[in-house]
Amino acid sequence: MLRLEKLVKTYKTGDQALKAVDLEIPEGQVLALIGPSGAGKSTLIRCINRLVEPTSGKVYLGQTELTGLSSGALRKERRRMGMIFQEYALVERLTVMENVLSGRLGYVGFWRSFLRKYPQSDIDEAFRLLDRVGLAHMADKRADELSGGQRQRVGICRALIQDPALLLVDEPTASLDPKTSRQIMRLICELCRERGLAAIINIHDVALAQMFVQRVIGLRFGAMVYDGPPDGLTPEQLTEIYGEEDWEATIEAVDEDDDIEAAE
Repeated sequence: MLRLEKLVKTYKTGDQALKAVDLEIPEGQVLALIGPSGAGKSTLIRCINRLVEPTSGKVYLGQTELTGLSSGALRKERRRMGMIFQEYALVERLTVMENVLSGRLGYVGFWRSFLRKYPQSDIDEAFRLLDRVGLAHMADKRADELSGGQRQRVGICRALIQDPALLLVDEPTASLDPKTSRQIMRLICELCRERGLAAIINIHDVALAQMFVQRVIGLRFGAMVYDGPPDGLTPEQLTEIYGEEDWEATIEAVDEDDDIEAAE
């Protein structure tokens, strides 16, 4: 469904953020990108939808090569890629409903979007999504009145109303407390299963990734150093990704969090 071939990103400073990354993700698979700060996780996600232009290599979404598209064709293809941001990227002065409907901007004409006159089918779908994430009663609230977890749920709805084939998720739990972080990760993974969506989740919390995803990609200095199941992240593998640390304690924390997850 998504395929990266020898993807490279070198910045003008000479820093190489991605080093010939090859990656294939089938339809419906949810994977986590882990690695230390500066490993290239956010760059990889942004190279896929070309918010950051790759230096070389190719990105395919289905049969379409995204790296070869003109700006107009790219805008159309971006409708197939929902993006969920770390800092939510909501318009604070707009309502929850208006923020969700902004995910349809790629489908409606300029004047309809400018006047916020969306088709009734889009409004109905926005209400369905808000109900699914437990926010239907907040449709008319301004975004700046919401908690962090609520804002992230609005961001999820905005991405899903695009009807994407792929979700690109950048640090969805970085600003959230542990319980809300589990709730948001659980929600993203449940929605992906329900809709048959593939997802790439850039996340710092190794234990949280291991609790929810099907596959983990470990990046270090822009190169892939691990590709496998969550339970394959041994202390040796984690040391290769992050460097020396007491990884036995992290693995024990995963087991404890699994017990909490089962109890919730």
